[in-house]
Amino acid sequence: MEGYKKNSLSLTGAVSLGTGVMIGAGIFALLGQVAELSGQWFPIAFLVGAIISGFSAYSYIKLSNAYPSAGGIATYLKKIYGKGAFTASGALLMAFSMVINESLVARTFGSYTLQLFDVGDNSVWVPILGVVLLITAFLINISGNNVIGKSSLVMAILKIGGISIFAIGGLWAAGFSFSEVVPSSSLSEYPVSSYLGALALSILAYKGFTTITNSGGEIIKPNKNVGRAIIISLAICTLIYLLVAFAVSSNLSIEEIIRAKDYSLAEASKPAFSKYGLWFTVGIAIVATISGVIASVFAVSRMTAMLTDMDLIPHNHFGMPGGIQKHMLVYTVVSAIALTVLFDLTRIASLGAILYLLMDIGIHWGILKNLRKEIRANAAIIGAAIILELIVLGAFLWIKISSDLLVVVVAVVLTILVFTGEKWFLKRNGNDEKVEKTND
Repeated sequence: MEGYKKNSLSLTGAVSLGTGVMIGAGIFALLGQVAELSGQWFPIAFLVGAIISGFSAYSYIKLSNAYPSAGGIATYLKKIYGKGAFTASGALLMAFSMVINESLVARTFGSYTLQLFDVGDNSVWVPILGVVLLITAFLINISGNNVIGKSSLVMAILKIGGISIFAIGGLWAAGFSFSEVVPSSSLSEYPVSSYLGALALSILAYKGFTTITNSGGEIIKPNKNVGRAIIISLAICTLIYLLVAFAVSSNLSIEEIIRAKDYSLAEASKPAFSKYGLWFTVGIAIVATISGVIASVFAVSRMTAMLTDMDLIPHNHFGMPGGIQKHMLVYTVVSAIALTVLFDLTRIASLGAILYLLMDIGIHWGILKNLRKEIRANAAIIGAAIILELIVLGAFLWIKISSDLLVVVVAVVLTILVFTGEKWFLKRNGNDEKVEKTND
């Protein structure tokens, strides 16, 4: 594929991409929302979310070991379901969920940056700053893999180190007393559906590991290093999320966390470190969100370019110079900008969680039905991943139907439009094939 270079990303670079997306969106954007649904138990929600994500990651590791490709999920779906409407729709919806993640991180960048200025929580500057970040990410991405890998590595080191300092410092300020971070409330304080809904958002905080699979064709020794990068990224982010969650819960009450849910880490830094801590925490948030957007734009543009090469989605140059790779960068960033302007953080996160879980379940089911023997996957592990994600998704949909029906309507309409459009496109071009049968 034009613009793609094999062996251009090291294991370290791949881990940097994965952690870049996860930490950029996960802990800064979602901690407050998870706390809103699970109360004092929100640190445990991140731990359980990591466990469920581990079951999910098993499928991707098995697929990446067998079929390393720059197309990642697109290639996997083609292997599972053949070159048809389900493959095209599933891959495109997964790409949309990644674009949604970009807008989530972009608005988080704006929310945290504005904590340095007295402009209010709902300032119009939040989406404006988000748009500026997305444009910057686009400019960095067109500079090539070498710049992306180096910038991602540097930023990953800075933010992991910085967030670790925040977490340890927060716990130190609280006297390292875990009596304040161990939940004192009963689980019955919230309905079961609320705790399960919190898991949907915590799982979203870990979805960045899929970024690694989309760069499989460019990673050195992809058959081994893609899986290794996924495991390492998940382990790093789990540890960081737990440390930060405990640090925040030791310095803020649940009411305070919820009140400042879009910038809860910045709020937690005030009692722990005073005004200097605020500047430090916001600085780390800026680094984390910048690297998160860069990594996500990098991955989704490659995924959609692969879909184009596979003749699964239409493509139009619209008079733009350059190849498909650069065109997809433009489409990715423009879509993310639209979401950043139109939706707030809560709705963006909810929409991303629904789409991601739907597509994730589709991949697990496809492996179980069509590809399990070929890639030597354990049916029990994949079955567990399906059951766990179905329970979480069902609970989250129930919550949103009751509290914010618009999110569910948008998700359903978007899914229907994508599938219908892809069905028409593939039929018109004679590409709607049946599932490819594999040889055991």
